[in-house]
Amino acid sequence: MANYQDVFERFEKKYMLNNEQYLALRQALQGKMLVDQYGRHTICNVYYDTPDFSLIRASLQKPVYKEKLRLRSYGKVEKNSPVFVELKKKCKGIVYKRRICLPYWQAQLYLTRGIHPPQQSQILKEIDYFMQFYSPHPAVFIAYDRVAMYAPQTNGLRITFDQNIRFRTSPLDLTQGDYGQVVLPEGQTLTEIKIPGAMPLWLSRVLSQIGAYPTSYSKYGNVYEQILLPQTQQEGGIFCA
Repeated sequence: MANYQDVFERFEKKYMLNNEQYLALRQALQGKMLVDQYGRHTICNVYYDTPDFSLIRASLQKPVYKEKLRLRSYGKVEKNSPVFVELKKKCKGIVYKRRICLPYWQAQLYLTRGIHPPQQSQILKEIDYFMQFYSPHPAVFIAYDRVAMYAPQTNGLRITFDQNIRFRTSPLDLTQGDYGQVVLPEGQTLTEIKIPGAMPLWLSRVLSQIGAYPTSYSKYGNVYEQILLPQTQQEGGIFCA
């Protein structure tokens, strides 16, 4: 993955579609957007947080500024597989993502033992600061099956369709496969529209026609609220959301 995009700045709109809406949207996109080179693929993530989940709790309060760190892979992972350490920030509705690509073993040494990669970059400095400020640890594994589309005639427009969202709290190791407890019911698709600026008028019309409206949905946030928080409360946790 020598040639990969390491900096993103864009607006992201999320929509939760039922099966009928999903099929209607895919039909409407024919001739306007293309499935990217990866086709249907699986994305795996390990999200990092503080022991009391302060990062996701703050994020769920919908502040003007929020940030999170995750380790991401595309497909099956082995010791030397390329993975991404991603720092994602959101400020006033704009998403900023910075990421570096490392072999999995090296990313693990960096994130769990603080052994710094040999390279130097501004992105790595930002991640260093995050690590030093929060001292995060692996909190949850989340995987999903994705189809991503892009518009050749509209620079920067992408639409992703995520299904079969699943999670586990152990093992938090990307080499252990993508299994987990399903949290998004069958027949639902989380759709994200990623745009550098205003949404094209034709796409707005399509979404209106199929009755799709923006929603607030965080994969990690949903897992925390629906599963991790109740478990913590049941076990006698001392913090509250």
